[in-house]
Amino acid sequence: MNKLFTQLVETRNLDDSFLHPKYENLTDPFLMPDMEKAVSRIKNAIETGEKVLIYGDYDVDGVTASTVMETALTLAGIKNPEIMLPDRFVDGYGMSPRLIDRAKEIGTTLVITVDCGSRNHQIIEELNTLKIDTIVTDHHECEATLPEAVAVINPKRQDFTGPTKLRDLAGVGVAFKVAEALVKTGLITPGQEKWLLDLVLLGTICDSMPLTGENRILSYFGIKVLEKTSRKGLRELMRTAGVKSINSESIGFQIGPRLNAAGRLDTAEIALNLLRTTSVTEAATLANKLEELNKTRRTEQRAATEEIIKRGDKDDPVIIETGNWHEGILGIVAGRLVETKHKPAFVLAETETGVFKGSGRSFGDFNLAEALEFAKDTIVNGGGHAAAAGVRVKEEDLWAFREKVNEYYRSLHLVDQEKYLKQTADLATSDIGDFSLDFLADLKELEPFGPGNEEPIFEINNPEILTVRPMGDKNQHLRIDVKGRDGKIIKLVAFFAPERWFALSSEDECNFLIKPIENEWRSVRSVEGRLLDVRYL
Repeated sequence: MNKLFTQLVETRNLDDSFLHPKYENLTDPFLMPDMEKAVSRIKNAIETGEKVLIYGDYDVDGVTASTVMETALTLAGIKNPEIMLPDRFVDGYGMSPRLIDRAKEIGTTLVITVDCGSRNHQIIEELNTLKIDTIVTDHHECEATLPEAVAVINPKRQDFTGPTKLRDLAGVGVAFKVAEALVKTGLITPGQEKWLLDLVLLGTICDSMPLTGENRILSYFGIKVLEKTSRKGLRELMRTAGVKSINSESIGFQIGPRLNAAGRLDTAEIALNLLRTTSVTEAATLANKLEELNKTRRTEQRAATEEIIKRGDKDDPVIIETGNWHEGILGIVAGRLVETKHKPAFVLAETETGVFKGSGRSFGDFNLAEALEFAKDTIVNGGGHAAAAGVRVKEEDLWAFREKVNEYYRSLHLVDQEKYLKQTADLATSDIGDFSLDFLADLKELEPFGPGNEEPIFEINNPEILTVRPMGDKNQHLRIDVKGRDGKIIKLVAFFAPERWFALSSEDECNFLIKPIENEWRSVRSVEGRLLDVRYL
């Protein structure tokens, strides 16, 4: 094992259960709340040949969870379960009234939600009056009073006393626990559920869930399944996106954004059909469609972000901006503002006359779900997680909403929140030779990276600066070659580098924060560094 990798393992206190997870160490699915009730109801639906309707969500987590649930129910014996996804622009998040019409139309007697439903009391009550049962599978925050469903399988229930690591499951992770329970009950042949882990991996990473505990096991084996996935749509999407290896970066920046682009700009049905198709021709068509949607998304997102930045800074601790933007990009733009302004942000657009819809992004100790609860008198509705949330506000209440959210932030008296955004190194070294191809092979064993298991950052202590060279058609990128104490040389690359870095010279003394990555040029493999920060000495 590489010396630097050994030091990293020791620094992070990683034990063998993390380095080499065992599938059999997954938590008993029947420790999830209401799992027995849900399995009993599903068994009854199998025995009586009921029509089952799965209701999902339009993001990657919702689409993968819908596919996992459909596959699990089919393997268990449900005949032709149907999936209904909400339309972001018509239904918004959660169970839509259109679900009731669809349930009546196809004659369903059982609705199973994925990645939603915990706060949809009224819709579930209306289904109950029609003698249509509901099983909720979700991972969003719950109210103290749960909806009157047959089962509410949500590890974030306020009355849940089971293992805390289950609270970190994505919606697709909760759906997978249902599949596990059906295996334990004997309705699915053991081992078949493992082939769902490629979808569990995608949904978990794209929903930014912690990659520790239960999710570490699921994502560890998810990578192995995705590497040899038989899903023609995923294979074609990865080919179109130019994915060379399966890791958190390719999932988070290549696969995920393309799947998400469907629900953001068009319909999530495109991504859903891509995951389910058995036709190579259809897979290629759908992958190309997602590629085009993603290009459009990038263009609109960049324009909106630049427009907001040009408006200048305000004194408020929470950014709240409104404009004429596509609602499908609002969350991404909010995220970009967090990155550039180092403040929580809400970005809203008028989606219906007199009503603005938006998304928020946060970091550190500022919880968006709690902020929306504090500001509930100024909004139509809203909710989500600590770091990401959605909201609808009437035009006449926008100012009050801004004031209330910022009042809540100030009431917390938060200190030094930027520390949560600052890059910090796991280890420091003066020897460039530590960054070998063998070292990168060892690092791969820690994949996938994400919250709770961040990609390691290394600090190169005061190397000799050999060359500083602009790159790109507008000289917006930067290459710096540095020599370590051991005489070895490494190339460091910064995309859209800060202007001050271009002035570096051989006379400067600096430490460089990097992420080591593999580069291949003309069949020659080498290690280079993705430059994250320059610390002047």
